[in-house]
Amino acid sequence: MTPARPTWQLPECPAPISAVLARLPALPGSALFVLALNAALTPHLPTDVAHRLRDRRFRLHVRDARVRVDFTWNGHRFWPLPLQANPDLTLSASGPDFLRMARREADPDTLFFSRRLSMEGDTELGLVVKNTLDALELPVHDLLRRLGRAPGGRERAGPWA
Repeated sequence: MTPARPTWQLPECPAPISAVLARLPALPGSALFVLALNAALTPHLPTDVAHRLRDRRFRLHVRDARVRVDFTWNGHRFWPLPLQANPDLTLSASGPDFLRMARREADPDTLFFSRRLSMEGDTELGLVVKNTLDALELPVHDLLRRLGRAPGGRERAGPWA
């Protein structure tokens, strides 16, 4: 029996870097995030879900980096927003935990019940988002699973290896 190979883990954002990130304007980060979200998710979004998401305001809060990105679904694509006073749904976790969820190495329910992932606002909307992401098999999952591998399939020693 072959032992499981350890995977490279993204470290949490160091405090000096998060202090700088927290001072950056939110809109450029939101614009970059929705660019990736539109490329990865928009072509696969079911019609009923697209209807449910329309004009709802979302926030993704990366706790360790102290970064917040706000965005909406306008019926055709995700659109960046400046920071909103009361988004409809806020998902908060550390950068490494968001990456582990995207790579499907961590179950959102497990992270939620261990208080590493939080959801605030419209919980029904949060369940729609979670269930939709769980049901979709996106090509980005394969790409994210390969993150941390050096050329030739070897595991990286760390984030800078």
